[in-house]
Amino acid sequence: MKKTDYFSAKFENDEFIFLDQTKLPLQEVYVHTDDYEIIALAIERLEVRGAPLIGIAAAYALALSLKKTGNNDNDSAFYIAYERLARTRPTAVNLFIALDLIKSVFESHKNSTNIYNVLLSKAIQIHKDDIEHCRKIGENGLRIFQKKSNILTHCNTGKLATGGVGTAFSVIQTAFTKGLVNFVYADETRPLFQGLRLTAFELEHSGIPFSVLSDSMAASLMKDQKVDLVITGADRIALNGDSANKIGTYNLAILCNYHNIPFYIAAPSTSIDRTIPTGESIKIEYRNKNEILNPSGNRIAPDSYETYSPAFDVTPSHLIKGIITEEDIFFFPYNFLI
Repeated sequence: MKKTDYFSAKFENDEFIFLDQTKLPLQEVYVHTDDYEIIALAIERLEVRGAPLIGIAAAYALALSLKKTGNNDNDSAFYIAYERLARTRPTAVNLFIALDLIKSVFESHKNSTNIYNVLLSKAIQIHKDDIEHCRKIGENGLRIFQKKSNILTHCNTGKLATGGVGTAFSVIQTAFTKGLVNFVYADETRPLFQGLRLTAFELEHSGIPFSVLSDSMAASLMKDQKVDLVITGADRIALNGDSANKIGTYNLAILCNYHNIPFYIAAPSTSIDRTIPTGESIKIEYRNKNEILNPSGNRIAPDSYETYSPAFDVTPSHLIKGIITEEDIFFFPYNFLI
């Protein structure tokens, strides 16, 4: 049954309200706060996640840092909050773009008697812009379909990861409404199971037929010719098109190259980091080993075990068939970014 009664985040009555994604899909718990520190912790704990949504949450949080200052010591309060939020997640470029946009407004209007409302207006605009970007990504993505297709996707790229309907998920959902999607396979996306917990949740709510598979099953699925397209999101895209996304994405790109299956990335232009030439410059976040040893609080291995736990990998641009943005679909060698 199709369901549409959830949202990732919104700002209402001077509070940031977000869905705690660590509790999905078994519980839908919304948190109300006007404390930037609670939002910062939510980003670190992946209660709020997805590159565009992280940027939106950080923008609201930075505005909220001045809600209660009463124009006293605004400078100190603002920059303490800015530095705190900038430490939350190092890989997603949207975080830093949003923080810098709010900082630019603050530095231009810091003497305003209503600086909180000025910053809040900018945060709302960042949110609205992402909603529109998501819509356009879905529309542009229709051009990659040559027939009614089976799609494989990785991690989560829908409403739970953005301010709008999603990035790669927007392409899938828009195409489904046009009769261009037959079935969706969702990688469970270890070690935190964003595919199993979040993408499956969103596919069910959207009424799109799907199955969840373990990450290691993708090769077998492709060998059996059950996949026509692979579409994922991206947290940071370098000038040459190298793209960082959830760990396991690079595996899929290699498999697609071997099996001659088109591999696409869908992301807003805000995910393009125009300060770095290649993916070698992308800082990769490493997560706590308990996410592997103690998933969902269920201890499956001793604490003495060491783990290798990058949250992201970088897919070289030559393995990416196209990058779908709100502006257009771009193709290798991606010199449009330079």
